Amino acid sequence: MTKVTIIGGGIAGVEAAIFCRKEGFEVELISERDYLFIFPIAIWIPVSSLPFDKATIPLKSLAEKHTFSLTLDSVIHIDAQHKTITLKEGGERKEEILIIATGSAKMSHPGLENTFNICSEPEQSLKIKSAIDKLIQKGSGKIAFGFGGNPKDSSAVRGGPGFELFFNLHHQLTKLGIRDHFEMTFFAPMPQPGARMGDQALHMMKMLFERNRFHTRYGKKIQTFQPDRIVFEDDSILESDLTMFIPAGNGSHLIRSSDLPQNDAGFIRIDSTCQIQGIPSWYAIGDVAAIEGPEWRAKQGHIAEIMARIAAHTLALNHLNKKGEVKTYHEHLAILCVMDMGNGAGFVYRDNVRALLLPLPWIGHWLKQLWGYYYRYSKLGYIPRLPKL
Repeated sequence: MTKVTIIGGGIAGVEAAIFCRKEGFEVELISERDYLFIFPIAIWIPVSSLPFDKATIPLKSLAEKHTFSLTLDSVIHIDAQHKTITLKEGGERKEEILIIATGSAKMSHPGLENTFNICSEPEQSLKIKSAIDKLIQKGSGKIAFGFGGNPKDSSAVRGGPGFELFFNLHHQLTKLGIRDHFEMTFFAPMPQPGARMGDQALHMMKMLFERNRFHTRYGKKIQTFQPDRIVFEDDSILESDLTMFIPAGNGSHLIRSSDLPQNDAGFIRIDSTCQIQGIPSWYAIGDVAAIEGPEWRAKQGHIAEIMARIAAHTLALNHLNKKGEVKTYHEHLAILCVMDMGNGAGFVYRDNVRALLLPLPWIGHWLKQLWGYYYRYSKLGYIPRLPKL
């Protein structure tokens, strides 16, 4: 049986493992963590709406269900010329067919250790929860949430979870009857954070911010983060007792130190079928890949899963004599999310034809929760998987 090796046990890597098995390949998934973390629902952990373990799926369970093998190890070097990878424990290995799904690193900022990041290591969600609990116990404070951009790759911005956690924290403080004791500010270096969602979404977000008495600090680059404040490029200051900041994605050391083809941000260059440029039968999917397309494009979980399926499909065409047409990720590029607010949500969608944010009062929150259950239990095979989901 033809073997596919996948490195990275996140959303993209797991989807690739599942669909490569569906196509008939032998599959080995290599992961540093022994669980899949469901990042889209991690926003509820800091506000005590979701236990940490409910945002995880043991990779061993997924491997048993979908009959792929699991290796818990770290990849420390990739040699594209010789088509080898080196594992921390397992040593150097030749890989004729490889899918790289290792995610991205984060842009560095002075004083970043003084911030929390909901899109970083899964354990960060628990650290944010602890910081919020302490601030609630104190009874008042100043809260600053924000995200940054990568001038070398506009697709690497991840602001949605920042907005979601911000709204959910507002909802939590409101339920406790202490919202008036907290000053909440959202900040970003770009003049219109969230602009990629479209004009309608920007207008509605502005209305929501005004209605909920949120402050904003936009259009100023960050000079440094300090324990109790953020200093901007013009030396202005935003005081903060709790700072949550999501840096833009950036190429990881693993990729930058390799001979893989990369864009200026350190992401792997791929063709429209996710094959790495110049390296037959090697693919890159998800945040590790350089995604080409319109300026508003964004790296999201559903795009990562689409890329995983396309990689599996293309591999089957090339190695298993599968009949069918070539598929590309370009035709599926779209921004799609349910932006949860704790007591409702907004459905965000954008493609080359339309851009909208549809308000979903209380039902939106339940829809996102339902998606969380669906994602977890459909991956484990307890409920049927819906087509294209």
